[in-house]
Amino acid sequence: MKMTVGEVAAKIGATVQGDASVLISGLAGLREAGPGEITFMADPRYARLLAATRASALIVMPGWTGNFSGPVVRVDDVSRAMTVLTDLFGVKPPVPPAGIHPTAVIAEGVRLGAQVGVGPYCVLEPGVRVGDRTVLSAACYLGHNTVVGSDCRFYPHVTTREGTCIGDRVIIHNGTVIGSDGFGYTKEGEAWKKIPQLGYVEIGNDVELGANVTVDRARFGKTVIGNGVKIDNLVQVAHNVRIGENTAIAAQTAIAGSTIIGRRVQLGGQVGVSGHIEVGDDVVVAGGSGVTKNAKAGTYLYGMPAMPHDEALKLHAYIRRLPEMRAQLLELIRQKDGAGQKSSE
Repeated sequence: MKMTVGEVAAKIGATVQGDASVLISGLAGLREAGPGEITFMADPRYARLLAATRASALIVMPGWTGNFSGPVVRVDDVSRAMTVLTDLFGVKPPVPPAGIHPTAVIAEGVRLGAQVGVGPYCVLEPGVRVGDRTVLSAACYLGHNTVVGSDCRFYPHVTTREGTCIGDRVIIHNGTVIGSDGFGYTKEGEAWKKIPQLGYVEIGNDVELGANVTVDRARFGKTVIGNGVKIDNLVQVAHNVRIGENTAIAAQTAIAGSTIIGRRVQLGGQVGVSGHIEVGDDVVVAGGSGVTKNAKAGTYLYGMPAMPHDEALKLHAYIRRLPEMRAQLLELIRQKDGAGQKSSE
């Protein structure tokens, strides 16, 4: 596809400074862009890359005052504009055709909606129901009585254990496991005895789970992931956790059992959340933090253990001064000892 810069600007509700007739055939980052491609700068920290970019056009915020040799497209929300253009210029992943591959194993009584695609070597156990237009890529496993809604996309090697319930328009990436047993054991002498995990997992509509995510089934009742939740790769969600709507969780985060995460929460990468606590709505937790107690709605937390961000910054500033403070203390001790020695003489 080729479009002029003016046509691109019209698609994203932007204005053009410079030659709007320049042809654009693709989209790329500042480092990778070449002639005929449009690039973007959403963060001023990357302004240093402008001098070397070979892009034919640049998308920026309205207040940007730098220099660029080609046409400049100014838009209120650069990230949203890039999402629109990615859909226009990006290479979309292939979608397996509707129908059942001859190598798939479909149990008797499985109910498939209209235009469902079941890829090579998939296994659908008894009681499975799959909604219209859902696509199961190669080697997906749906356990007994799993229910999947409409317009979902499962990439290869997704596994759901028995009783899992998944809503509409859910995307699940490679290797993710839904409904495995929770980490439940009791001590008997020196040995650990397994506690049966009798619950299930419920996932709402418009959820996306990254690659190799694990969501454990509940001990009793259900583990819940609410509508619109987005979870990055390599995240662990333990048994009986409840995650509120439109929460976003970055990679390598782990949430311990029976914790309640509110709505619109943001958990950065490598965050650890202790079990049996509540994190309120609209809480933001910076990457690498450890949440060990209840968090009030709307707070911004950082550190180990996590605390309000401003407090954490002050604490880190004090810690950085410890070597200087130690030297000052030793000097005071030396002066005191010297003064005491003179007075005794």
